[in-house]
Amino acid sequence: MTGTSGAAVRVLLVDDQELIRAALKMVITDAPDLELVGEAETGAEAVRLTRELQPDVVVMDIRMPVMDGIEATRRIAESGSSAHVVALTTFDDDEYVYGALRAGAAGFLLKDMALDDILAAVRVVAAGDGLISPGVTRRLIKEFAGRPPVSPGPRKPLKGITDRECEVLTLVGSGLSNTEIAEQLFISAATAKTYVTRLLSKLGARDRVQLVILAYETGLVAPGAERAVR
Repeated sequence: MTGTSGAAVRVLLVDDQELIRAALKMVITDAPDLELVGEAETGAEAVRLTRELQPDVVVMDIRMPVMDGIEATRRIAESGSSAHVVALTTFDDDEYVYGALRAGAAGFLLKDMALDDILAAVRVVAAGDGLISPGVTRRLIKEFAGRPPVSPGPRKPLKGITDRECEVLTLVGSGLSNTEIAEQLFISAATAKTYVTRLLSKLGARDRVQLVILAYETGLVAPGAERAVR
């Protein structure tokens, strides 16, 4: 997997724990298709270095001094940067999942995952897809299920999208990949990708993960679909 220009995926590593950074730095620098362009210890540094270094992917810790990863992610997204943020945290930080994704993170992973799996997530996110580890997905669904509806009565359907696009959004929200969507709807993978691209544009979503959030918030996907978003 490479960046849009065919070059190695440029990665900015953000974590206030030196040992975590050292471990991730080692595997990133050993990967021929990834390039570590910088490191940061705080969210504020992450925002600054994202602007200066223009990475493709920012691997972002959540709990950090000066500025946490959620606020840093929000500022990066609001700046118009093309960088994709992968939020990385420990298992007991799952209360931050919704905030990080709402802030614009394209993925949310746990630090106890295998390093190779984290690298695979970087590649997936660099390709423009979203990824959430299965354990986090279950907590995300629980978060949606526990939220009261914004207004009483059934939720209003989405406007401005076709019935077919609504089908695709439902399948995206259920965690299906473009290939799986294509198989489900008997269309080509390229056509499935086109539908997802149209949904991103029509709904003003930054990436696939935000489409998942929208699918839950509008009631297209009921709690219980516990597949990883990818």
